[in-house]
Amino acid sequence: MSKLIIGSHEEFAQHIGKELGVSDFLKIEQDRINSFAEATIDHQWIHTDPERAKAEGAFGNTIAHGYLTLSLLPYLWEQIADIRNIKMMINYGIEKLKFNQPVIVDHEVRLRVKLTSLADLRGITKCQLNVKLEIKDNPKPAFTGELIFLYHFNA
Repeated sequence: MSKLIIGSHEEFAQHIGKELGVSDFLKIEQDRINSFAEATIDHQWIHTDPERAKAEGAFGNTIAHGYLTLSLLPYLWEQIADIRNIKMMINYGIEKLKFNQPVIVDHEVRLRVKLTSLADLRGITKCQLNVKLEIKDNPKPAFTGELIFLYHFNA
């Protein structure tokens, strides 16, 4: 699938209410989970101790941190859309975030995005995206939510 190319507020507006695309799948390996645990100082055994997770955990293996999966949003979003002609982009917020299903180590995830709304705030584009992190071969997504970006397009 080719990336959606957007270079202005008007080009974004053509996609309101539509699905913008789906990223490639990304495998969540134990090394990534461990690196995230180091970066966030969150070493809970359900994430970082495979033997204990297999023996005592509810999922048969370690699981990715919910916030790890959330932190993949920018990387996966860039696979879907190429937003051009901007001075700056600001992560503005996340609404209605719900972690629905754990991502078990070595499973694959991908992002599905729909443009919910768009607003022109005195020349700044406020973009609200419905996001769903899908888990390969699982009907339930890892999470759903509304991601909000501010795009400062060049005049």
